Amino acid sequence: MRMPFATLTVALALASCATQDKPLPAPAIASVGGVSVARDTVLIPGVFPSDDEPDGNTIVLRGRDGLIVFDTGRHRAHTQRILDFAKATGQPIVAIVNSHWHLDHVSGNAMLRDAYPQAHVYASHAIEAAMTGFLADERRQLQDAIAKHKVKDAQVPSLQEEIARIDAGSRLFPDRPVEASGMRTLAGRTLQVGLTHAVVTAGDVWLYDPATKVLLSGDLVTLPAPLFDTACAPRWSQQLAALDAVPFDSLVPGHGAVMDHAGFARYRSAFDRLLTCAAGKDTMKVCSDGWLHDTGDLVPASDEKLARRLLGYYIDQVLRVPAVKRERYCTA
Repeated sequence: MRMPFATLTVALALASCATQDKPLPAPAIASVGGVSVARDTVLIPGVFPSDDEPDGNTIVLRGRDGLIVFDTGRHRAHTQRILDFAKATGQPIVAIVNSHWHLDHVSGNAMLRDAYPQAHVYASHAIEAAMTGFLADERRQLQDAIAKHKVKDAQVPSLQEEIARIDAGSRLFPDRPVEASGMRTLAGRTLQVGLTHAVVTAGDVWLYDPATKVLLSGDLVTLPAPLFDTACAPRWSQQLAALDAVPFDSLVPGHGAVMDHAGFARYRSAFDRLLTCAAGKDTMKVCSDGWLHDTGDLVPASDEKLARRLLGYYIDQVLRVPAVKRERYCTA
């Protein structure tokens, strides 16, 4: 007999309290610039600098058997914060979950595996095709930019570091592929694992913790703007509708601050209105103004300039290109 969802939620919450009777230490959270999202759930925020590639958000969940790390960042400094946090808690990292294969979410896998070789990595298979497709193309472009002096000398080390991240290859791959949605127990913590196809990438993974009602969305939700690089916009809109049906109280996006369910509903509406605007004849400024109006305080004033820059690029280079190019990532 299936246990009713409400009963399951209560049972999991009681089990969580029984196995982790002490809260994660506040000094450990503060030392890495972390934010406590819920009991045994800590956000290590990524950054989105204007002059460098970003790091995605990392979320660390404590289970009975150790720590679960959701997304591992791009830069070594970000990943080191994850290692520092694990050391401060005195608990091992036993599971790594990657929401998708973009380098700002998987590059830290190699460092974490070096430090915790017994940790298993859970992700979709999509990174394998990306490594010989999108990422191989990006590597060639980076090498060409360096060889033909298309960038300033000061930018070369950053490009070389990006090449090295791609060259990590199979060290970024999952050893526990996620091939279907369903309930899964990681580190003694029972979570709902969602798998989508051809949305932000060919395979995106999200997590929902019924015990705390926290949803980890990866780049299915991003601020200050949606990131359309490898996305299928129509399927993305459909997936946001599906996430809205999950009974979460808090959502941690792939980039940006934690939002409540009402904030997500506003984000979802703003996303659909952005697609409608981009499909019409309004200027990029009108569409960007509409996004900022519709999202309201989800996008702080300090991020408005970045939001406009991102939207300008994606509207022009992704959402308003011929259909054959615009929909090239829509095949599951």
